[in-house]
Order: sequence, then C-alpha cells, then structure tokens
Amino acid sequence: MVGPEGICPMNPWNTVAVRHTLPGVRGGDDHFSAQLGASSSGRLRFANGAHRVAIRADANMRGLYSARFGDRMPMVGVRGGTVNVRYPRPRDCDWFGRRSGCPAEVALNARVRWSIEVQGSASRLLADLRGLRLGSFDLEGGAGRVEVDLPAPTGTVTISGGANHIAISRPEGVPARLRVGGGATHLRFDDRSIGVAGGEVDLQCPDYDGATDRYDVLVMGGANNVTVDVADRRRAGRYGGQYEV
Repeated sequence: MVGPEGICPMNPWNTVAVRHTLPGVRGGDDHFSAQLGASSSGRLRFANGAHRVAIRADANMRGLYSARFGDRMPMVGVRGGTVNVRYPRPRDCDWFGRRSGCPAEVALNARVRWSIEVQGSASRLLADLRGLRLGSFDLEGGAGRVEVDLPAPTGTVTISGGANHIAISRPEGVPARLRVGGGATHLRFDDRSIGVAGGEVDLQCPDYDGATDRYDVLVMGGANNVTVDVADRRRAGRYGGQYEV
C-alpha cells in the first residue's frame, strides 16, 4: 500500500514510483514525487553521487518535489522533508563514465527553503536554483563539470566542496567570498583572474563584510577551472562549449 506522500508506510526508504507529469519533459518514464505536507524546509540529498543531473526550482509546484531519472533508476525515499536519492552500485562499469539516454531532472518546490547535498562525486551537474530559497549547497565528494545558478540569498549562504571545472553564478549586487584551500589553477572571481596560486586563496567583494545577505564559497582540497561571477557576466559555453547535462 502506498501512503499519501508516495512512500511505503512499512519502509519509508523504499522506492515508490508515482506517475507525475513534469512540465517541459517528454517521455513515458516513471516519475517520483511527494506531497508537501507540513514541511517548511526541504533537503535534497544524493547519497552516493550525482551524474548528469539537472536541478531546478518550480514556483508553481504544489508538492515537495518531482523528479524523473531516465534509465539510471535510483532508490528514492522521503522522510520529514528530506529527499534521499541513492543509485544502485554499478555492476559492469563505472556509471560516472557512461553516457545514458537522458539526464535525471529534479524540480524543487520554490516556496520551501532547501539544502542540497551531494555525497560522492558530482559530474555534469546543472543546478538552476534561481527563485529557490537556498539554505546551503554542499558537494562533499568533489565535483567535475558543475554549473550552478544561485538565487538571491537570505543571510549568509554557504556553497562548499571540492571543485574541478565548476561555474557559480549569483545575482547582480549580491556580495560573495571565495576561499580555496590547497592552491588553485585557472581561478576567476568576478573581474579577478588567477592562473596559478599555491596555498590558500581568499577573495571577497569590497562590501562583503558589511552585508547581511551574501554567499560564502568554500573550495576544499584545491581548485581547477573555477569561476564565481554575477549573472550578467554569464558566458555561453563556460567550458569551451563542451558542457552539457
């Protein structure tokens, strides 16, 4: 029996596929969703990596979230506003290096304040979070080929994790700080560029210290090809035209 939130009442972490039409998505794959219930905050957690995933905000959504995962079907569970996504262990090959038929797409209710967490490697991750109420964004296992469009923050919002080929864009007029531990190569922060830097790097906007609403970007373990800039400086093809989900 399926409960009202699209989960199994005997085991809330079991996968339960719920038919749901995600706007702008074609195809007959199974979709996952959950009711909003009494949740005032949400947490999207990829427990063992995220490859070829597109995340976006949906201001018109009535439920907590909605998603489809193409041909890489994970275990999905919802408990107390936390959406936990765990992919099965690959059998014959490393699925991070394998092209799949279509990327996973996850839509989040924009009325809920979200924390997003990726444990394990993130690869070809596109997060369009404009319009979302973002609490934090953590890439705990390193990241490659990641693009993040940030919303206007409330308070100090932390973006953290390892980074390789990552581009972060924030709204015009929002102060930010970028800290890198372990050195950096090909680093860009607004109008400042660093080819090679050993040790720690600490860059921030002139008005960062006095700002209430701001972004604190922390890259651990070194950085390569990292861009943190404002939205009106977005460039098509941040990675030489090679980036795609």
